[in-house]
Amino acid sequence: MAEHPLHKYLRMEVMPHVFCPGCGAGIVANCFLRAVYELGYEDLSKFAFCSGIGCAAWIPSPFFKADSLHIMHGRSIPAAMGIKLMKPELKVVVFGGDGDIAGIGGNHLLHAARRNLEILVIMVNNMVYGMTGGQVAPTTPFGAYTTTTPYGNIEYPIKAAEVVATAGASYVARWTVYHTRRLINSIKKALNTEGFSFIEVVSTCFTSYGRRMGFKSPAEMIVWLKENSIPISEYKKNPEKYAGKIPVGEIECTPREGYVKRVWKMIHELSAKSS
Repeated sequence: MAEHPLHKYLRMEVMPHVFCPGCGAGIVANCFLRAVYELGYEDLSKFAFCSGIGCAAWIPSPFFKADSLHIMHGRSIPAAMGIKLMKPELKVVVFGGDGDIAGIGGNHLLHAARRNLEILVIMVNNMVYGMTGGQVAPTTPFGAYTTTTPYGNIEYPIKAAEVVATAGASYVARWTVYHTRRLINSIKKALNTEGFSFIEVVSTCFTSYGRRMGFKSPAEMIVWLKENSIPISEYKKNPEKYAGKIPVGEIECTPREGYVKRVWKMIHELSAKSS
């Protein structure tokens, strides 16, 4: 049997993966590697990956055959910033869950977008703290049942992608693990957009979220994502009508000069003046 074309990007010796049955992390990993393949990269030597703690943080480390940092919960973005400052020629990509990126690491996310730091952050939003027992997260839908909201969540979820776009990111999009082709295209675009890129991927967590919400299978959750997604252009026309739906699509695409480029420009200017 011929080897799958994406195997060259993976550490096959650490397979099989550690994700629960029905987890969307594998779909996200597949879409990312498919995007890299379609962009023509023979390997991942031009990439560096960062991830914190959580289910989605396992995507690059240990599975991608690449340099990666697996660090403290919520601290992947500042680590990625350090890599990009010292190795600006690399494509630096952060993978993390909604708790890791928008919860515990939310301050770093906001300021990376404000600075327009030249990295790509892919946030796998499974709407719950999946790895630590299914607690409520900043992205948990209103009324949803979790281990810490047994009577229903009384908080409204953060609109992470919209917040990042408002903060100043160059490229922002939201898709679900149902929208695989659109997600692949979005990753390709993000990797080639100057400045900070953020892609939110609404994902399935059948183990810690789906069963508690009454879904009978991961497939039923995928169908739910399909039926509850709506193009963001339609959502904006009547947000009240589409309350509770998942707005999907590109939210921002305005390439502009990034933080690292400005830092190195300043360093070169000061060096020229002092010589």
